[in-house]
Amino acid sequence: MRAVKRFSEDCIKKLRAEIEDAGGNEVYARGFLDAKGLVTRIEIAARGNEESVLALDAAEGDPLPDVLIHNHPSGALRPSENDLNIAGRAAEGGIGSFIVDNKVENVYVTAEPVRRKERQYLEADAITAALEEGGAVARRLPSYEKRDAQLDLMRLIIRSFNEDAIAAAEAGTGVGKSFAYLLPALGFALLNDERIVLSTATITLQQQLFEKDIPLVQAALPGIFPGAGKGGKELKAVLMKGRGNYLCRRRLTDQLRDPAQELEEEENNALLAIQSWAETTSTGSRSDLAFLPPETVWSRVCSEADLCMGMRCPERERCFVLALRREAADARIIVVNHHLLFADLAARHEGAGYDNTVVLPPYNRVIIDEAHTVESSATSFFSRDFSRPGLFRQLGRLYRRRRGLAQGLLPRLSALVDGGGPDRLDALAMAVEKIRDTAESTDQAGLELCGREGVFRLTAGREEPFRMALAPQLITLKKQITALGTLAADMLEKVPEKEASGGPLEQAVWEIKSILRRLDNIAGTCADFIEFKERPAEVMWMERHGGNNGNNPWVSFTVTPLEVAPSLKEALFDVNKTVICVSATLTVADSFAFWASRSGFSRELQYDDGSGDDRKKLMGRFPSPFPYAQSVLLAAPQDAPLPEEARYRSFVDDAVARLVESSGGSALVLFTSYEALRSAYAAARPILEAQGIKCLKQGDDDRHRLLQLFLEDQSSVLFATDSFWEGVDAPGDTLRLVILCRLPFKTPNDPVFEARCEALEKQGGRAFMELSLPEAVMKFKQGFGRLMRRSSDHGVVAVLDGRILRKRYGEFFIRSLPETKTCFAEFSDVLRRAEDFFTYD
Repeated sequence: MRAVKRFSEDCIKKLRAEIEDAGGNEVYARGFLDAKGLVTRIEIAARGNEESVLALDAAEGDPLPDVLIHNHPSGALRPSENDLNIAGRAAEGGIGSFIVDNKVENVYVTAEPVRRKERQYLEADAITAALEEGGAVARRLPSYEKRDAQLDLMRLIIRSFNEDAIAAAEAGTGVGKSFAYLLPALGFALLNDERIVLSTATITLQQQLFEKDIPLVQAALPGIFPGAGKGGKELKAVLMKGRGNYLCRRRLTDQLRDPAQELEEEENNALLAIQSWAETTSTGSRSDLAFLPPETVWSRVCSEADLCMGMRCPERERCFVLALRREAADARIIVVNHHLLFADLAARHEGAGYDNTVVLPPYNRVIIDEAHTVESSATSFFSRDFSRPGLFRQLGRLYRRRRGLAQGLLPRLSALVDGGGPDRLDALAMAVEKIRDTAESTDQAGLELCGREGVFRLTAGREEPFRMALAPQLITLKKQITALGTLAADMLEKVPEKEASGGPLEQAVWEIKSILRRLDNIAGTCADFIEFKERPAEVMWMERHGGNNGNNPWVSFTVTPLEVAPSLKEALFDVNKTVICVSATLTVADSFAFWASRSGFSRELQYDDGSGDDRKKLMGRFPSPFPYAQSVLLAAPQDAPLPEEARYRSFVDDAVARLVESSGGSALVLFTSYEALRSAYAAARPILEAQGIKCLKQGDDDRHRLLQLFLEDQSSVLFATDSFWEGVDAPGDTLRLVILCRLPFKTPNDPVFEARCEALEKQGGRAFMELSLPEAVMKFKQGFGRLMRRSSDHGVVAVLDGRILRKRYGEFFIRSLPETKTCFAEFSDVLRRAEDFFTYD
């Protein structure tokens, strides 16, 4: 093909001159098309030799090219195998590939570029009209009421899409934030054929969005955007959960054939039930099971990234994860959770690139709901850990003895590999046993360091006991894991190529390699602890787990980043065109500063490194339309003791029982520690159950079933801690009383929080005012928000911590709440006022 059909005259001249300047060697360029499809602008990216040139990616923040261009000095324009590979990867992002001769007279089109359509902007009035009286969405809602705050929030989100901005929006309970972001998101995706990722903190909200809200908005689109729906454009949405939520057929088959260890009867029954379900399920999602399988069973059969054989898997044609990825590839709305989003962002930031499918298909616009959890979710994701039970599970998969027989992947491989006689297997068995023995002694040393507190953070001041008691064990464990890896690798090298690739041993070889990588990661974590002084940006800590009634406790060894904001800024906010963060709790005392600095949303609020931060940011607060001033009583006893006072525990135990008795149940009692929960529960239960009030306690059942029991019995009371401060939706008479027993400050022995406070103090900050207090206020707002879930709800929020009235900072908590009725008086008066409020107000 003649080059003039694909290049402007100016571009031909420029590219020809660049090739001449390079001595006729290969030149690699990026090209940009005009409206007619001609390359009218080029940027030279690299120069090579007569046979090759580097195909360099565009730098982060640079515009993506429409075509990749390079010349063949020989004049033969046939693409090489490497040319085809590069062109194939580029084509996944819609980028074309051209090969030209040195005089730029002829061009070979290896891959056609996808023509970029003209940007379509959202019209705010047309979209907000959908939620006005009689609008396309409003008339589909069973109980519609106009909410000005919802329309204002929607306008901010529309601006975020139109202006390629990042936005933070605090939308109070009842604003209707889901519809406020779904309408602009689906509209923008439809008009511009772009993919948008919606991320939530909970599977519950994921499912609500996907099963209820998105279908409703999809049905309304034809009334807002002409040409949408039947006969026009269809907008596909897909729900994606983390791999661990999906069944892996290959692992299920392996588990049934060769279980890693003896199963209890209940576990074996669950495994057989999963086997039966696997033949009928269309999704393979754990949530579709009619029962909740034990974690000990599900963890052995679920999909895991490092155990996935991909296209080599014998079950690939029936793979649930691959089927889901195929569905997601042509979807324009993808609903995920934060963990899955961070897995994708981390892989892209570490080098996987932004134009290809990684964990998710490529995208550059994100909406994050429940954004107040971004820092904690990212902290959890970017932490790495190991424990004795987890290590033993990996070792058991490699080698174990049952009824005197050697079993596992290594014996299976050894029996079929030439030269894999008993000596080699005996050496492997001995290496596994050494690791087991050292892991036991490491665990015991860790338990002793954790002591009664149950937690130990490794610091310079605690180096001596660590060096004496634990470091030698970790050094030995690291060496032994490395030695096992060397022995196993030696055996793998003996496997004939035809057996290891496509042969009967392929699955075993693949899984052994995956387990060895996991063990290598454990060895790396051991090294992190040993070299902790060289890693000031990370927190090394241990925590005691399990061991009910003192039986068989164990320790987790965890490495956590000191800060996640810089990583979030670089991987999330800097590289995406639009990022919208919404939540009911993003501000403290009317300011976004705390959340913005901790989440990476606004670098300059926390960092002063001269790098600048010129992204367009939109922020807005959208108050709840609920009538808090008439329907909620905020009560705090003036005679409530401070938590450090001796009578505080007995005061709370007594007050909880009397308040719940006055409400007749319908109560949620929130604590900051299990010890306080157990004490209050033990004191209140006999009194309340004598009144016919059912008492439920966190830990007696799994979270989902506990909530269901609570929702089904209006006279019940739920005693709970931590995770129940948010995510509990109990409208109507199911919940009329919320008791916040203590202001939710992080405990002093929380190792990551402690380290972050110390780092802030070293920088000249005030840890209490800049970290501890605002974090507690945000959680307090979440707890308060459990009460009123519908505009007709009515009830009391009682705070039993004397600090809210007797400490100056108590005002921060009160000021962060919507205006309510209040009762700050002696407890007897609070109780009387609460009883009257339940009865008359």
